[in-house]
Amino acid sequence: MDGAPLMHLLQILLPLRDNEGNPFPRRDLARVREELVDRFGGVTAHLQAPAHGVWKDEEAGTVERDEIVVVEVMDESLDREWWVGYREELRLRFKQEDLVVRAMEIERL
Repeated sequence: MDGAPLMHLLQILLPLRDNEGNPFPRRDLARVREELVDRFGGVTAHLQAPAHGVWKDEEAGTVERDEIVVVEVMDESLDREWWVGYREELRLRFKQEDLVVRAMEIERL
């Protein structure tokens, strides 16, 4: 290692549609991008090919599907308290039972 500091890559998996299948307004994603740029100085949103999530709802006995975009930022520190609060804010804003935010330690080469 050349002394480069370790970074954290934080990814937010955001749904493109609500639970009834209606697309979220573009301004909702734009707001997330603006919030992250304001806080972290930059953001990458993977928008061209949404990912398709599939999971089994054991209670309902159904298979659920979702289209998501991945929004990511890099940061030298990991303010867990802020991220837990922001994840909850996004969960409510996007009307989700759960919303995934994940952090990975990375090394910039």
